[in-house]
Amino acid sequence: MKLVLDPYMQRHFSLPEIARITAEYGYDGIELSPRSDFLEWWVMPRATSQRIKDFKRAIREHGTELSTLQPMYRWSSPIEEERVAAMRYWKRAIEIAVEMECPLMVSEFGRGTSPERSRGLPSGVATPETCEAAFWRSMDDLVPIFEREGITLSIEPHPEDWVETFHPAVDIIRNIGSDAVKMSYIVPHTFFYGEDMASMLREASDILAHVRIADTYDHRKSSELRYIVNPPGSQVRVHQHLDIGQGEIDWKVFFDTLAEIKFDGVVSSCVFAWEERAEESSRFMHGEITQQLKSRGLL
Repeated sequence: MKLVLDPYMQRHFSLPEIARITAEYGYDGIELSPRSDFLEWWVMPRATSQRIKDFKRAIREHGTELSTLQPMYRWSSPIEEERVAAMRYWKRAIEIAVEMECPLMVSEFGRGTSPERSRGLPSGVATPETCEAAFWRSMDDLVPIFEREGITLSIEPHPEDWVETFHPAVDIIRNIGSDAVKMSYIVPHTFFYGEDMASMLREASDILAHVRIADTYDHRKSSELRYIVNPPGSQVRVHQHLDIGQGEIDWKVFFDTLAEIKFDGVVSSCVFAWEERAEESSRFMHGEITQQLKSRGLL
């Protein structure tokens, strides 16, 4: 079991400083989400050879590690030119992960039919079927590389992706048929995934490599007015990444189920909501998650 920090709220720090503060907060490692000086959203990685060396040196000096790396490329684009570009970016990102001795890469199914996810595509081109077909072509390209390099890919369904629910995501990941491809469970997406968090965690237990922890409100409650979006009926996917205890996740059920399935993967603190109190939030989450895991014999 590793408890790691997604330092998105601290992204104004340099990469060596990220290594320092991650260790100071007490985390085992870093979950590096997209940032403009390393893996930028949607484009070729910006990590230079010197930047990689400096980051790697700082990680060693502070006794931490790069536990996960999160590329975000349009590997599910039905526009083949866009998908091929994503493959080029992915291959470079995998090279960086190897150089950084990072064993786990996490990403989303990607693309989708919402206005945001289908931006730049002709109307009607992005459908769940065309995005899935592109995704499978990408798996044909990438899975042999992950297997060869000894790196695990963990995939999450995400609100607005072409698949945003637990089913069929778990079946799709199983059908890739590789030990190098696993599943992530993102707790603040629970209310998009399905009705029963414990059942979903149990079902995925044999392929579950990674969980992200943050609280959120159940957007389905109060006549779907937990969040008010104007104009009414807007096609948006509102969710939050809050400190534990600030939302409506049943944390007893979550941690009890992790203990039941004997989860031994990567646990990430993934709060985005409080940049003005990023250190306080990160330290609080470390203490709370540690206590919950230790009380159940998981640490």
